[in-house]
Amino acid sequence: MNSRILAYAFFACLAAGSGAANAKGCLKGAAVGAVGGHVAGHHALLGAAAGCAIGHHLANKPAAAPQPATTPASRPPAPIQPPPPR
Repeated sequence: MNSRILAYAFFACLAAGSGAANAKGCLKGAAVGAVGGHVAGHHALLGAAAGCAIGHHLANKPAAAPQPATTPASRPPAPIQPPPPR
């Protein structure tokens, strides 16, 4: 019983201390982590905490620069080869 009260107090302090600007990616990750933790043995709070951390990390990762698509029209024409000697 005491551990449950301690866990609720801990997460209440975390919720009160974090702002909306810092929650980017955390809510989605926490929801997925909580479901995964619950399925993996009733560890929903642990899964939610891990999911929040991972989601926050992935949301702050810089986006990869898009690669330009190469189409046949954008490539230079191939040089014309002379026919082989007979």
